[in-house]
Amino acid sequence: MDNSKTAETGEAQNAGKRQSSCFLWSSFNDPGIERLYQSYSVKQKRAGLQCFLYAAILFDVYMLAVPSSQDLVIYVVMSSFLALNLCLFLWCKNGSQKSPIWAAIPHLSWHLANAQLLAHLFLKKNEVTSRDCLGWVLLLDYLVYVTLPLRLRYCIMLSIGTCASYLVAVVGLSKSDTHIVQQHIANCILLFTANALGLTSYFVDEKQQRRAFLETRQSLEVKLVIEEQSAEQERLLLSVLPEHVAVQMRQDLGCIDSQFKKIYMSRHENVSILYADIVGFTAISSTYSAQDLVKILNELFARFDKLAEKYQQLRIKILGDCYYCISGAPRERPDHAVLCVHMGLSMVKAIKYVQQTTNSPVDMRVGIHTGAVLAGVLGQRQWQFDVYSKDVELANKMESSGMAGRVHISEKTLSFLDGEFEVEPAFGEKREETLRMAGIKTFFIVRVLKPYKPTNPEIQNGGGTISDPEENVVTPDWPSDIKDEESTCASPNDEKHNGENRPREGSEDFKNRLRKELVSRDGHRELAKQTKLLTLAFKDGDCERAYHQHVESFSSVTLQAFLVVRLAIGSAEFVVLPRRMMNFASFAIGNFLLMIISTISLADVLPSICPSCVVNFFRWINQSMWLRRILATFTILLLASANIVDMASCSIPDIPTNCTLTDDVGKVCLYPSYFSYFAVLVLVTAALPASLSYMCKTVLMIIITISHCAMNVVILAPALDCEEALNHRDWTNMAPGKYTLTALLLTVTVALAFLARHMEQVSRVLFLWQTQIEEQRECAQDMRRRNEALVYNVLPPHVAVHFMGNRKRQHDDLYSQSYAEVGVLFASMPNFSDFYSEETVNNQGLECLRFLNEVISDFDALLEWPQFQDIIKIKTIGSTYMAASGLNPTRYVKPEDPVNVRWAHLALLVEFALELKKALQSINEQSFNHFVLKMGINHGPITAGVIGARKPHYDIWGNTVNVASRMESTGKAGCIQVTEETCDILQHFGYQFEQRGLVAVKGKGQLMTYYLQGKVGKIPVCPPSVSPILGVTTMETVTEEDESRDSATPKSEERTIIECSDHAGYKSEEEQTFNSDGDGIAHQPLIKDNKSLDNGTENAMLINHYDG
Repeated sequence: MDNSKTAETGEAQNAGKRQSSCFLWSSFNDPGIERLYQSYSVKQKRAGLQCFLYAAILFDVYMLAVPSSQDLVIYVVMSSFLALNLCLFLWCKNGSQKSPIWAAIPHLSWHLANAQLLAHLFLKKNEVTSRDCLGWVLLLDYLVYVTLPLRLRYCIMLSIGTCASYLVAVVGLSKSDTHIVQQHIANCILLFTANALGLTSYFVDEKQQRRAFLETRQSLEVKLVIEEQSAEQERLLLSVLPEHVAVQMRQDLGCIDSQFKKIYMSRHENVSILYADIVGFTAISSTYSAQDLVKILNELFARFDKLAEKYQQLRIKILGDCYYCISGAPRERPDHAVLCVHMGLSMVKAIKYVQQTTNSPVDMRVGIHTGAVLAGVLGQRQWQFDVYSKDVELANKMESSGMAGRVHISEKTLSFLDGEFEVEPAFGEKREETLRMAGIKTFFIVRVLKPYKPTNPEIQNGGGTISDPEENVVTPDWPSDIKDEESTCASPNDEKHNGENRPREGSEDFKNRLRKELVSRDGHRELAKQTKLLTLAFKDGDCERAYHQHVESFSSVTLQAFLVVRLAIGSAEFVVLPRRMMNFASFAIGNFLLMIISTISLADVLPSICPSCVVNFFRWINQSMWLRRILATFTILLLASANIVDMASCSIPDIPTNCTLTDDVGKVCLYPSYFSYFAVLVLVTAALPASLSYMCKTVLMIIITISHCAMNVVILAPALDCEEALNHRDWTNMAPGKYTLTALLLTVTVALAFLARHMEQVSRVLFLWQTQIEEQRECAQDMRRRNEALVYNVLPPHVAVHFMGNRKRQHDDLYSQSYAEVGVLFASMPNFSDFYSEETVNNQGLECLRFLNEVISDFDALLEWPQFQDIIKIKTIGSTYMAASGLNPTRYVKPEDPVNVRWAHLALLVEFALELKKALQSINEQSFNHFVLKMGINHGPITAGVIGARKPHYDIWGNTVNVASRMESTGKAGCIQVTEETCDILQHFGYQFEQRGLVAVKGKGQLMTYYLQGKVGKIPVCPPSVSPILGVTTMETVTEEDESRDSATPKSEERTIIECSDHAGYKSEEEQTFNSDGDGIAHQPLIKDNKSLDNGTENAMLINHYDG
C-alpha cells in the first residue's frame, strides 16, 4: 500500500527530527513524553543503585579491616554505617519496584556514603592530610553520576556537595601548611576529572537510553499504524471470507508451492441454504436513478447482513438483487433450519423498507432447502466464498418456484424445524420440474409457534423477541425509523476501528502503551532469563553474536575520556610531583598516542568535521569486533603504562635518608601516594569502553591493580614510607601506607568490577529490547503483508485502498467508477457440468472441484505475467471465468489518441484469452480430459463499483458486460466470439476473423458476430466452422434460444451450482437506466432482466447475475 508506506516514511522522518533535537537539548519537545522518559530512565537506573551501595559497603569494610589507629568509637560508627548500607542494599534488591520510598532511597544512600566518609575524617586520631580518603572521594564522585537513579541536575548537585564537603573537611582538619596549595590544586584537578568521567558516562548512557526510548516510541508509532491498517484489512477480509478460511489462507501464505494448488474447500452436512430474491423490482427501476437504486439496494443488503449476524447466518453472495446465505456451517448447530426460517421471515418484513421508500409493491421471495454443501473458494485471485452442491441448486429452485411474501421450504428443511412453525403445502414441485424429479415436497411458513430467543442479545437489532401471535408471518422487531439503521450500513466495527479512536502520538492512550512497553517492564529480570549467570552471555548463540556485532551509539565517546584523564594526571603531577625527563617523555608519548586514538574516535561523534579518510578508517575499525576490542585494550594499557612509568621515575634515589623536609616538590617525590589516586582514575576509565565485556575489563583492572600494588610495595616503598613518616611521625599503630594504598586499589577494583557487570547488563538489556522491538515490528509488518495479499486477492488494489484508507467514509459513500473504454471477457467450460458428480468416488464432488480449482488457479497464474498486469479478474461463476481490461485507474488516454494506443489493453485481453486456451490444453494433456473453452469478448463503457458497504463485493456492469456474456453464451466451444465493433478494433492489431452471421441477442436484436481465427502469420485458434457441439455453420443466423436448446450441455444445467435462477444475466440496453451528472461521470446503471415465471412475477438484477 503506497499510502501506508508514505505514512510510515513520514513517521520515520518526524521521529528522526525529534531524535536530533532530543540529542541536542537532551529533552523531548513534548513535556508529557519527557516526563515519561524520565520515569523510564530513573526506573532503569535503579539496578545501578546496588553498585553504589556495594562501594559504600566496601568502604565500611575497608575502614574496619585496615588498621589506621581506630578506636572503639570509629568501629561503632563504621559498623553502624555498614549495617545501614546493608539494609538499604537488601531493600533495593528485594523491595517493591512500585514503592514510593524509591524516590528518597538514592538521596538517602548518598547522604550515608558522604556522611561515613566525613565521619572517618572527623574521627581520625592521627593527623588529617590533604590526601586522606581522596581515592574514595574520586570513586564516590564518579558513582554519583553512573549509579544513582536521579536526573542530571540532582547528580551535579550531589557531586558538588561531595567535592565541597570533602575539600572543606580536609582544609579545616589538615594541620600541615606544607605545599597545601599545590595539594589542593591537584585534588581539584582530580575531582574535576572524576566529574568529567561521571558526566561522560552519564552522557553516553543518557544518549543510549534516549535512543532506545526514541526507537521504541518510533517503533510503537509504526506498529500502531500497522496495527490500524491490519485491523482495517482484517475487517475487510473477514467481511468477505469466513474467519476459518481467512486464517488458513494467511497461514499458507509464503509456503512452498506444491505440484497441486491447495483448495480451501470443506464439506458440511445438514446445512440450510436460503435464497431470497426481490420480486417486482423492475417496476421501480425506471423511475429511480441508478445511484438511488444502488443506494436502496445497498441499504437493504446492509439490513440483511445485520439480520445474518443476528440469526447466525453466513452470507455467501449477492447476485444482483438476489441474496443467499447458509446456516450450520462452518460451525454445526442443531437449530440451523430454525434460524434460517427466522432469517427468511425477517427478510420478508425488511422489504417493507423498500416499499416505503419507493412506494412500490416490491416483495421478497424466499426459498430454503437443507442438505450438504461444499463451501470454500476456488482459484488464487479475487477470492469469493461460495457453496457448491446439488442441494444448493435445489435451494435455488425453491426460491424460483416460491411466491412473493412467503418463505418456501422443502420437506427436508421441515424435518429440522421441530414444530416451531406452522406450515401449509406449497406444491412447488408442480411449478418446478427439477423439484418434481428430485421427489421433493414443499411448504409455506404460515406462522411462528415458538418465538425466537436470541442466544447472544448483544447482536440484536432492536428490543424484544418475537411474540405477536396474530400476524400471519411473525417477524422480529425492526426500527421504524430508517435513520436508526444508517450506522449499520458502514463497517460493523466502525467505532472500534475508527482512526480517531486509535492511539496516536501524544495521546493518553499512546503514552499508556509506551509506558507499558518501557516503564512497566523489568529489563534486568528479563535479561536474567536469557543470559548465563557468570559471563552474562546470551544463551542463544545467534543473539550473542549479534550483540557483539552491535555497536552502541556514542560508545566511542568513552575513548575521549582517556586523553582527558592523561592530561589531568600529567597536570597534577606537574603540581605536586617531580618533573623529570622521564615524566615529560611519558606525558608527550602517551598524549600523542591517545590524541590519535581520540581523533579517530571523534569521527563517530562529529563525522562532518573530520576528514573522510579518518571517518572511513574509524568505520573500518567499528565493523570488526576484534579491532574494537584491541583498540580499547590498547588504550587502557597505554594509560596504565604511562602512570607506571611515572611511578618508576619517582623511585630515583634522591630522597634524603632521614626524610628531611624540602620545599622543592619539583625535585623530590614527596607525595607518591598520588600515583595510587591516579590509578583510581585509570581504573575508572578502564571500566568505560562498551566494546569489552565486563570480564575482560575485570581482568584488565586486576592486571593494572597488581602492577600498581607491586610498584607501591617494591619500587615506591621508600618514598611512601618517607611520606608517611613526615605526616604521622607520632603514630606507630598504623598499617604502612604502601599496604593501605594496596588495599584501597584492590577494594576499588572490586567495586568497579561490580559496576562493569552492571554496565554490561544495561547494555545487554538495551540490545535485547531493540531486538524485541525489531521482532515486533517485523511481526506486525508480516501480518500486514499477509493481510494485504489476502485483501488484494478479494478486491482489486485500488478498490481495497478506498475501503481501508477512508476511515471517515459514510455508509452511503459507495464506491463507483465509470470507464469509457473497457474490454470484458467471459470464458466457460460448457462440458464441466457433465463432469461434476457427487459420487463417493469423487469424494461427494470435492475431487471435481479440486480439478476446477487447478484450472482456475492456472488461469489466475497468467495474471502474474508482466504483460497481463492491467487485466483484472472479476470473478468466477461456477466454471465461468470473467476478466476485464482497461480498469487501471492510473491509465490515462485521450480521445484523440490512435486506436492502437486507446485499445492496446483490448489486444492484451485477447492474448490473455489465447493463453487461457493454452493453459486448459496443458491441463487436458496432464489429466487426460477433453475440456474446451467457450469465450466471448466485447468492449465499451462500463461502470465498476461495490455493493455492500459492510461486506463489499466488487463487480462491473453495463451493456458492454451484457453483450460480452451473450457472446460467450451464444458462441461455440473452442472459439472466441466478438461483435462487429470489437472485430474492427482488433483488426488494427493484426487479428483475423471469420464472420459467423447474425445472432439474436436478447435486448439487442440481431447482432453480426465474428469468430477470432488468430493473428497474421499464426496458427488459427478456432476449430472448423462446423462446431462439434453446436452444429452452427458460417454465416447462419441463430437465436439465443436455439443455442441453448441445441447445446450438448443445456444452459439450465450448465450453471446450476451457483445461479440464483435458471435464467440469470445482465439485462438489455432498453431496460437499463444509465444516468450522468453534470460532471460527466456516468453512475451505476440498474441492469434488469424480465424473467417470466409461472406466477408472473419479475426479477430485477443488478450485478453478478449473468444470463446464458
